[in-house]
Amino acid sequence: MLRRDSKHRPISAKKLAIGLPAHAWHKIAWREGTTQRLSSRFARVRVRPAHRDYWLAESRPEEWLLIDWPAGEEAPTKYWLSTLPANIGFRHLVDIAKLRWRIERDYHELKQEVGLGHFEGRSWRGFHHHATLCIAAYGFLVSERETIPPQKQPPPSCSRKLQFPELIDRGDPPLRPERHVPNSIATVRRRLNAALVSTLSRCPCCVRLISSRSRPRKL
Repeated sequence: MLRRDSKHRPISAKKLAIGLPAHAWHKIAWREGTTQRLSSRFARVRVRPAHRDYWLAESRPEEWLLIDWPAGEEAPTKYWLSTLPANIGFRHLVDIAKLRWRIERDYHELKQEVGLGHFEGRSWRGFHHHATLCIAAYGFLVSERETIPPQKQPPPSCSRKLQFPELIDRGDPPLRPERHVPNSIATVRRRLNAALVSTLSRCPCCVRLISSRSRPRKL
């Protein structure tokens, strides 16, 4: 069992962070926000977690301790312990730590665009079957999105500058005129739906015959 003495005592993450020198802190941006790029001050240190290590025969392996201390705050606001490789880049480590927004976005799109939240069964097996199909469909949409060529103009620097779909015919406006990202999952799904419907001989909703000369409604 491990033994501690006056020279070998665990310290809190906050105390360790406050004791770091100024050159240990770096301003790093990780993604676009609503009005500007999101950034903060970060520091990282290799540490050995000491929680209940007195029951162990040897110390735990080293891990990354990532610390977020925004400018103007009296103390660090967030901490992460990570088992990622020791040679990982600082910016890459921050990007992974800040993936929560992307994960929540994926979950939202799974529910809204693919139908993950539409399951009404009661069996555990049925739910997993439904979730598996939704995840497979979402993966397909993501792969199709990667095949869309880049836009002629660079993407907007912030979401408030997103453009509305172009209005070609005032008598036949788009079905969803809200602002959107051109290569978003919602847009890709609508494009695929339109392409699939255009190959059918009958409308999947009203079962009426579709003329080969009729064009699909603009999406």
